[in-house]
Amino acid sequence: MLLSRYQNIVTEAGLDEAGRGCYAGPVFAAAVILPVDFFHPLLNDSKQVKEKERDLLRPIIEKESIAFAVASVDNDEIDSINILQASFKAMHLSLDQLTTTPELLLIDGNRFKPYKKIAHHCIIKGDGKYASIAAASILAKTYRDEYMQTAHTAFPYYGWDKNKGYGTAQHRKAIETHGLCQYHRKSFNILPAQIKIF
Repeated sequence: MLLSRYQNIVTEAGLDEAGRGCYAGPVFAAAVILPVDFFHPLLNDSKQVKEKERDLLRPIIEKESIAFAVASVDNDEIDSINILQASFKAMHLSLDQLTTTPELLLIDGNRFKPYKKIAHHCIIKGDGKYASIAAASILAKTYRDEYMQTAHTAFPYYGWDKNKGYGTAQHRKAIETHGLCQYHRKSFNILPAQIKIF
């Protein structure tokens, strides 16, 4: 059962990212401020929610949240600043877009780069504990999946409509056959020896 709040005094936003471990595509992050009484029986960590249910939850979260924002950092910048810094940057960019300023940030995971002077708490597996983090995980995941679905139309042989850029057997085999494309993260050392980049 998700908790609706970490505390009851100040406005809090939940934050999570999607796509950190992928071979290709951007990392996405979302920030969500939910009403205190928000509840939906399907809401959970996005990894525990079926794709169809995530797609159903997204418009509900967007409609009923006090504020939400989604941002991304592309694969070229990931290669430039590294995936951890890119994840922090995507979270910061999502916070920049919020129409309501939170006074406390709940971050899924164990590390975060402080944002302005807003207090934050890192919560391991927070997306399975707090509703606002779970909501952020749903938004980050659905927006990223949508992006990878579009990228798939340009490079169908990598199977991004199914693997969303993760290093599945099909994706790795396609890299061996076709090499890397413009969406791949070159810093991830995913290229087998002697494969061309195009």
